[in-house]
Amino acid sequence: MSLKDAIKSIRSKIESAQKRGGFSHPVQLIAITKTHPFSLIQECYDAGTTSIGENRIQEASKKFESFDTMPDISRRFIGHLQSNKVNKCLELFDTVDSVDSVKLLKKISNAALKRKRTVPVLLEINTSGELQKHGFSPNQIDEIAECFNLHSINIEGLMTVGPLAADKKKIRDSFIQLRTLKSRINQAVNQSNMTELSMGMSGDYEIAVEEGSTMVRLGTALFGVRNIF
Repeated sequence: MSLKDAIKSIRSKIESAQKRGGFSHPVQLIAITKTHPFSLIQECYDAGTTSIGENRIQEASKKFESFDTMPDISRRFIGHLQSNKVNKCLELFDTVDSVDSVKLLKKISNAALKRKRTVPVLLEINTSGELQKHGFSPNQIDEIAECFNLHSINIEGLMTVGPLAADKKKIRDSFIQLRTLKSRINQAVNQSNMTELSMGMSGDYEIAVEEGSTMVRLGTALFGVRNIF
């Protein structure tokens, strides 16, 4: 199957999942291009997918040198961002989709202020409670609320990674929890008007869309099993 056909099939599945869940908002397909060559990003772009996700600063730096031919592409940082790489990240990326602490967001805020730009971000929430994952606990409402007081930051929504489990109910519950948390925060925090829910990857994106996801992050579903290096 060609990449264009894969994208068409995925969009059809997203539409069906939204109908099952009772949603009709747009769902952004983010192509996770980490470890893949620039040529594949170009192919995604040519097929109409203009949002890409990368999680390695050094790898992205090399790829993005060729982006002059794709002026409207959205470059989203999706990995765990080390504080000493914040400045370089803001040079390369349009958004940071994985802010996992107040401390990190303060670093981003200070760096953005110096650049006289506002950085769109998503707050990463650990809805599964798995120790190997980063992110705010859903119970850290005060810490999450503190994020909205920082300058040069636009918190557009929340992000989570579903649990590493075969149990679809556990996966679904983690997505329901994120959707519920977004509503709670929007009601509790005056500055909050979040609209985005980035949830759902290649193995569980249909469940995520059924539960209201506005962004799905797909790698394997688009490109097959990725190379590891």
